[in-house]
Amino acid sequence: MSRDPARIILVDHDASVRRALGRLLASSGFACDAYASAEEFLAAPGGSEAACIVADSRLDGVDGIGLMKLVAARQPGVPFILLTVEEDETMRRKAREAGAAAFFRKPVDAEALLDTIRWVLQSPSPAAAA
Repeated sequence: MSRDPARIILVDHDASVRRALGRLLASSGFACDAYASAEEFLAAPGGSEAACIVADSRLDGVDGIGLMKLVAARQPGVPFILLTVEEDETMRRKAREAGAAAFFRKPVDAEALLDTIRWVLQSPSPAAAA
């Protein structure tokens, strides 16, 4: 019996980032749904099937940290990885406080991102431990 691939949600306003990371995830055995904004993702059916969410911290409308908080309220325990082009300690602290599993600066190292996704998918979720 085969298992369905883990569904990774990718939210980034940059179409080229969505294409590149989508190809990377697909070639690594993951299913990937990509969205241009938090609002587009939140309005889409099937978001509850997310195994992990990878999002840009600087989105138009609801930003990455805001999206992380909304997802946590709807689906506690879904791992969240934030990406940013402008890393600073304040953003890193906010991401940590909001519960991000990881925080990467763009351009993200492909192997580091894949390793992190695999790691968070194997780790017990905080909701499962509660």
